[in-house]
Amino acid sequence: MSDMISSSGDVSGEAPFELHYFPPDPDLADMVSSFYFMRIDPPLFDEYERADRPQFRMMNVADGEYIFPDGHRFPATRATILGPTSGSVRAVVKGGSLRVFGFGLLPVGWATLMGDHADKLTDRAIDAAGLFGDWIDDVIAALMAAPGNEERLIIVNNFAREILKKNQPAPVWFTRTVDEWLTGTVSPQVPELVEATGMSIRSVERMTKHYYGLSPRMLARKYRAVRAASALARGEGLDAAQLGDAFYDQSHLIREMKRFAGATPGQLARPSALTEATTRGRKQLAGKVSPLVSET
Repeated sequence: MSDMISSSGDVSGEAPFELHYFPPDPDLADMVSSFYFMRIDPPLFDEYERADRPQFRMMNVADGEYIFPDGHRFPATRATILGPTSGSVRAVVKGGSLRVFGFGLLPVGWATLMGDHADKLTDRAIDAAGLFGDWIDDVIAALMAAPGNEERLIIVNNFAREILKKNQPAPVWFTRTVDEWLTGTVSPQVPELVEATGMSIRSVERMTKHYYGLSPRMLARKYRAVRAASALARGEGLDAAQLGDAFYDQSHLIREMKRFAGATPGQLARPSALTEATTRGRKQLAGKVSPLVSET
């Protein structure tokens, strides 16, 4: 059974907002970044989510929308697949006993679930029921009826196994090479990735777009920014997080933070409840998941 991680600071159910993270079972580790359960009791939830990997998200009530970096709006559904994002996404939903059950998809998981063309759903979302049918409503009902997080974790691990059946082979060697490139230095350089793969720059660009939804250069910018944003939101200085030389100057830092994290460094020093819970919860997964997950 996976270890449970609480990032809300309150597991009593008395806080108006809770977020809990869980590492996936070992057999899902190449496909799922982490599971998360969220409780939102205030009447309105209006937050910016940082640029992120694809998400499979289920909710007991669908009353809201996602607003993507280019202004595209997608109405929230009870089961939604969100593609990889190139910037911060505004999530607006009505709360008041809202429950969210979700998991992040690593590139191999995305390829297994959706095929290789992640760039076709970059900054977009689709209704998962349209792909898998209304039986997802039964899964949501089971999650709502479960007595605790341990039982919910069994349900979502089994659900992920069911939908992540091998539809096509995924190039694990390539995604691991890219992940190591992204985490190996604070400012990954594209020529280093080309050399590590032994492929042409054109082939590398095609494959990163297919499996990560972004070009290598944009991918490096995204993870550099969200890694720095996470460190600031946790109260760590950039130097302490070995990110002091990652940006040209303060204006460069501000621009990148605003684009990819939806907040300035000053705002991240006083993070929202969602940002604080997300960054601390993922950090607590260190050693149980890829650094690409726990550091962002």
